[in-house]
Amino acid sequence: MKIPKRGVLIIIGVMALVGGGYLVLGAGLWNRGLPDGLIQANGRIEGDHLTVASKFPGRIHELLVREGDSVTAGQVMVRIDDIQTRARVDQARHGWAATEAQVQSAHTALAVLNLEVPLAIESAQSRVDEAKAQLEKAKAVEYEARVDEQRLRSLLPEEAVAQQQYDQALARWNVAKSDVQVTRSTVAKTTKELAQAELGWKRIRSKEDEVAALESQRDQLEAVLQEAESVLADLTIRAPANGTVTTRMVDIGEVVNAGTPLFEIVDLDRLYLKVFVPEIQIGKVRLDLPARIHTDAFPDQPVEATVRYIASKAEFTPKEVQTPDERVKLIYPVKLYLKDNPDHRLTPGLPADAIIRWKDNVAWVPPKR
Repeated sequence: MKIPKRGVLIIIGVMALVGGGYLVLGAGLWNRGLPDGLIQANGRIEGDHLTVASKFPGRIHELLVREGDSVTAGQVMVRIDDIQTRARVDQARHGWAATEAQVQSAHTALAVLNLEVPLAIESAQSRVDEAKAQLEKAKAVEYEARVDEQRLRSLLPEEAVAQQQYDQALARWNVAKSDVQVTRSTVAKTTKELAQAELGWKRIRSKEDEVAALESQRDQLEAVLQEAESVLADLTIRAPANGTVTTRMVDIGEVVNAGTPLFEIVDLDRLYLKVFVPEIQIGKVRLDLPARIHTDAFPDQPVEATVRYIASKAEFTPKEVQTPDERVKLIYPVKLYLKDNPDHRLTPGLPADAIIRWKDNVAWVPPKR
């Protein structure tokens, strides 16, 4: 059937009105008749979860917190059986203490050597100098005695001197020569003693090497001790931050592996509401905008919040949104951080509605149900 031209125009106009009304309706589904300057969104309250785990395997010896308990940073939450680790710590500590005693003893011996060796060298050098002086004196006496003996011997044929006088001169010369030999032996002996004393410098260097080796051994044992003490400390598991225990995964007596999650905690003073804003509204949302969060449990007690995160990429509406026309729209995740959480009454997982104010001086209104 052929439709008159005027009828076609009427149908097109009706379709345009219907389509425009659909677009207006689609936009209104997100604003729900709120005053211009407010945006309503909903989502669930979330928080930054921290998983508490053990760095080392072991048997759970003591549990000190349960679900719902508030913990502070550093508070003990779990103790893992540490009998074997304590034994290793004691063994390492005793080994370190014994080696440290050897180091101190070696330092004392080195200090004594540093005092004794210079004194011994000085004393030996003094004896060498004295022996050399005695040798020079003995040589001088021997020279005089030899000259006297030669002079008197030359006079004997002429009988200018008595035989007895010559014999006495010869005897003095022989004694002087003997003294020279004795003092030469003394010089040689004291020179050897000086060389022996000077070996003290080598003994000092040897002792220094011994001290260095003992110190290295002590440092290695200290590292072993520190590692054992660190493992022992890690068997007492503490809260990494302030928060509330939301999940407990273990029981007393259970054996856990390294890295096994034991607890989950969340800081109830740093919660946020994650909402989704449609693409047609996201241009109005910016960081630091004020917001109010309403919950079914406390409908008349809204909580102040601030826009702290806006996703840079859009995504499809999550399945939780029930309206079919909303499910095909693009939305942007936005996080509204709560300014406070009185009495910690708000917890992760709690559904909530939010009103975001993007125009100043617009009066706050409760969310439309």
